Parts: sequence; structure tokens; C-alpha cells
Amino acid sequence: MPKLTNNGKLQADDWQVVSKESAPALAEMFSGQWLVHVKWYVENQEELTNRNNIGVWLDSDDEAESVSSVIGHLPVIGVNFPVFTDGRGFSIGRTIRERYKFTGELRAIGNFMQDQLFYLKRCGFDAFIVGDKVDAESMAKSLADFSDVYQAAVDQPVPLFRRRLA
Repeated sequence: MPKLTNNGKLQADDWQVVSKESAPALAEMFSGQWLVHVKWYVENQEELTNRNNIGVWLDSDDEAESVSSVIGHLPVIGVNFPVFTDGRGFSIGRTIRERYKFTGELRAIGNFMQDQLFYLKRCGFDAFIVGDKVDAESMAKSLADFSDVYQAAVDQPVPLFRRRLA
């Protein structure tokens, strides 16, 4: 079972990610916790609105604005990283946090590396799905790799030079 590193704390992940190709019947989705692809969610929006057991996930080639019309109804948004060299998910996460003001759980799913966790956190991600073969405790510690940051980002909107002048 995958583990969830949520704000540096390890816990079991109860959300089931549904592939783009196979979405369960709506009747099946009344129990359990589901992450469905954003396009499927938008197509079935009327039946799914105000359900706290259904979230969405975006692929790296999906636009962040695809969640803009439903963002207020979502408890969780996942962003898939198909390969660790695909950095589009960083931009998607930051856009979802800053432009669309999402306050729920933003999770990274897929193929990201431990070295990327600190930067994912800076872009607004607060949960990370890691596999069983990964040292999840070491990954959780990577969220605090650096003690301070120079640039402004989601987690620190004021750059270091402005904090020093204050």
C-alpha cells in the first residue's frame, strides 16, 4: 500500500487513484475515497458536487485551469508526474495554489524524486504519495532540506532581501 507523506508525517493513503480510461460507476463512489481524472469529474460534476470523498488528479499535460470551475468542491487535488524529468507539475501545483486559491490537500503522485520534495513543497504541494520500496521516512525529512530560501514562492511569499529589510 502506498504511503502518504503529509506535511512531513507518514500515514496510510486511503485515496484510490482511478485511471483516465476506467472510471467506476457513480453508484460505486458513495463509499471509499476516490481521485478521478479532472475531465471525468467535470463531465459528471452535477452528481459529484459537495462530495468530500471524491477529488481529482491532473496529468502533466492537463491545464491547471481545468479545475477552476470545480475547485471549491474538492478536498484533494493530485498532480501526476509521469517521469521525474517532467517539471510541468510544479507549475500546475503553483498555479492551483496561487491563482485559484486552493486550500485543500495538494498531492504529488507518480514519479518524482526525493531531491524534488523540497521544491514541490515550495510550489504548494503538501502531500506526497510514495511507494512501498521507498524510504518514506527519509523522504519526509527531505521536506526540510534547507533552513531558509531566497526566492518568493507559495510557502514563503516574501523574498529574503525584503525580510532582511523589514
